[in-house]
Amino acid sequence: MSGSTSDSGASDGNPLEPIIPGFHPDPTVCRVGEDYYLACSSFEYFPGVPLFHSRDLRSWTQIGNVLDRPGQLRLLAAASSGGVYAPTLRHHDGRFWLTTTNVSTRSHLIVTADDPAGPWSDPVSVGELPGIDPDLAWDEEGRCWFSYAMFPQKGQPGGIMQARIDPSTGEVLDAPRWIWGGTGLAYPEAPHLYRVNGLWYLVIAEGGTERGHAVSVARGPNPWGPFESCPDNPILTQRSTDSPVQSTGHADLVQAADGGWHMVMLGTRPRGGTPAFHVLGRETFHTTVRWVDGWPMPAPLSSSEALASPLSSDVLRDDFDQAELAPEWISVRRSPALLADLAATPGRLQLRGTGSTLDSSLPVLVARRQQHPYSRVRALMDSSHGCGGLTIRIDERHHYEIEAGAGRVRCTARVGPFTQEFGTMELPTPAVVLRIETVPTRDGFGSPGSPPDLIRLGIERGPVEGSSRERGLPDEGEFIVLGELDGRYLSTEVAGGFTGRVIGMFSYTGMVAFDWFEYQNCGS
Repeated sequence: MSGSTSDSGASDGNPLEPIIPGFHPDPTVCRVGEDYYLACSSFEYFPGVPLFHSRDLRSWTQIGNVLDRPGQLRLLAAASSGGVYAPTLRHHDGRFWLTTTNVSTRSHLIVTADDPAGPWSDPVSVGELPGIDPDLAWDEEGRCWFSYAMFPQKGQPGGIMQARIDPSTGEVLDAPRWIWGGTGLAYPEAPHLYRVNGLWYLVIAEGGTERGHAVSVARGPNPWGPFESCPDNPILTQRSTDSPVQSTGHADLVQAADGGWHMVMLGTRPRGGTPAFHVLGRETFHTTVRWVDGWPMPAPLSSSEALASPLSSDVLRDDFDQAELAPEWISVRRSPALLADLAATPGRLQLRGTGSTLDSSLPVLVARRQQHPYSRVRALMDSSHGCGGLTIRIDERHHYEIEAGAGRVRCTARVGPFTQEFGTMELPTPAVVLRIETVPTRDGFGSPGSPPDLIRLGIERGPVEGSSRERGLPDEGEFIVLGELDGRYLSTEVAGGFTGRVIGMFSYTGMVAFDWFEYQNCGS
């Protein structure tokens, strides 16, 4: 996004803040020299698997997306919260390797790159292996071990499975074997295998990815075990605590250049009254790790050792003056490059509607993740030749929008099977600044019925551009609120699934054009 920063930058972050906020789940990390690289799940959004770089494990910059070409990623049949599940990112023999599962095509895939910023190779499919959450590990003899999670089915126990593969071709070289079932908690998954001081360590998630999520570890003499469970399992969990961070799990380990060890994992920040609602999705957190009696022991997230640096409060702005969209922009099931025209009028993003609405599986939508509990999004849209606007969305059945066209502007909301119009007014001019804010509740979560936030949608009346344009910021006009809605209905607890909110630009009919888009962190 031109004129913006996407790294976290600060040095005094709250330990309970994520290192990569917003819908960035299932983190996987590796180090090459002084550089760290981290990738996350992306589900039904395209491009797939956002990729980040850091030099200190705290400040991260998105450098691309691993699956950024239609030939690499098929999502047209993906259900909401389907598509690309948890990846594993590794560096071996001078190359970067990433494996993940596209559950919509029921296949594991492997891609490689010499430069993590891309391009990444076309994928190879891994045999006929079922399951999710694949992992790659190489032993001293160069053999590649492919571990993955299987849930109970047809009388077979769930747990972690493993096969030896040729990662260059995806050929399965040995029959899969069961290697560990965890400690007895539900859904053992997310295996990552490491060789440390002559032993093999298997880190997994257990308890489900909701409030019971936990990290457990076992060790053994070989990549396939036999594995001995750590007596202190689970080694990390927030379950049954009053911590503002919950659902921690799906962890990956990395050793720093100075020899120290670190862990990244997903977590959520639920808010509001019982049962509390998380709206940003599962986010990426970090903590340090000590080795005690031969076992990895992560520091609590509340510890000062679990440093984090949230994004600054600067405005993140895109003037659409580049030849290609920045890597933060995503669309639903297809490439945003197929929807957004940046060439027709330099300095403008144009979207041509197809008649499909935001209820459709293929909306004309270009969005970015909401990354902070309280945020402000503004965009200047020209509705002279079509109807479109701004939306805040979880999925096809849960979204709010402010739309303009045909001389009118209105706020609508869909929650499950219900759609309601909350406000309408005459559009003063075809060019209008649309605005969505997420703001604190009035009672500060003081009652059992408190929502996690309030969402305000409307337009600005007054100056569109002014002297502050020289600083890269358009003047703000008076905010005319057409709808103030309860944020819980755009939460995972209501909508279900594995994703979080996104906010973006859409078109229903005709052609709408956006001169700029800006996103601001308004606090936690």
